[in-house]
Amino acid sequence: MIDFFSADQIINPERGDLIISEPYLPDPNFERTVILICEHDENGTIGFILNKTADVELPDVMPELANANAPLFVGGPVQQDTLHFIHRSDLLKDRANSIFEGIYWGGNYEKLTQLVDTYQIDQKDIRFFLGYSGWSEGQLMSELKEKSWIVYKKPSINLLFDTPPDTLWKRVLQEMGGKFKLISNYPVDPRLN
Repeated sequence: MIDFFSADQIINPERGDLIISEPYLPDPNFERTVILICEHDENGTIGFILNKTADVELPDVMPELANANAPLFVGGPVQQDTLHFIHRSDLLKDRANSIFEGIYWGGNYEKLTQLVDTYQIDQKDIRFFLGYSGWSEGQLMSELKEKSWIVYKKPSINLLFDTPPDTLWKRVLQEMGGKFKLISNYPVDPRLN
């Protein structure tokens, strides 16, 4: 494990923050992932992996969203039989949970399908996820102390929605600068270096 922080520098994540997996995290579910924290309180943490696309297409899972023309992501290993979405659309913010200013989780599903059918929502403004990433009470903080994750406070909306998923992990670390920019260049397999 790489020593990113001393013990007194552990940052407590909040809703709207990103957690970035350390380069050699041994869990294949989270290898080089960037997770948006949507809920973090005394009961635990919920988030979605922003850079892991699914092996199936959105219309295969939800035929009524065939016009969405948006990629489908694996939100995490928990309840992969559920569909979730985050967005930056004011048209869907009613009944949605605000993650931070301009970013929402969920909303009125009937209105979503109507907006998709009438091409009123741009695919760049919405992300769909199968399942989610979840941690029980205290679990994420324990993993942060073990240096499995790096916390990035309040990213920009553009970073979340406009960065290609396959470059997001590297891009976030580069944006953080300093030693994190160096970490962004670590090879996937250090034996090949």
